Amino acid sequence: MIQRELELQNGINKKNTLVKAGSHLKKPEDIYNFVEFPPETHSLLSKYLTLDVYNKYRGQKDKAGVSFEQMILSGCQNVDSGIGCYAGSHDSYYTFSDLFDNVIEDYHKHGKSDKHVSDMDYTKLNCPPFTSEEAAMI
Repeated sequence: MIQRELELQNGINKKNTLVKAGSHLKKPEDIYNFVEFPPETHSLLSKYLTLDVYNKYRGQKDKAGVSFEQMILSGCQNVDSGIGCYAGSHDSYYTFSDLFDNVIEDYHKHGKSDKHVSDMDYTKLNCPPFTSEEAAMI
């Protein structure tokens, strides 16, 4: 279905064929088009890398100069990956937010508008007592 969409949008040529995910991909430039993952792939990259997301970010770089293709290469090579995409810099999360926001929310169960609350007051910790052996080490 996606292959047919590409052909209808752009005509049929090598640049409009799907890239098959797998270990044969060696460098970011090998991802010249949308990636087709094998059915047994369950990575978050394969789940959230839609044709729209790919088309929006293809060929783009974050402020540190890290390309979108560099960030998805590992997950495209390793179809058994759990996550499959890795931010190249802090800015990657913002530049490529349509992908990373979904991956982060799915993995951490933490939405974009959620706030992380830290309470570093040790008196509020509910810890089990140390064994005598553990206490001797402290």
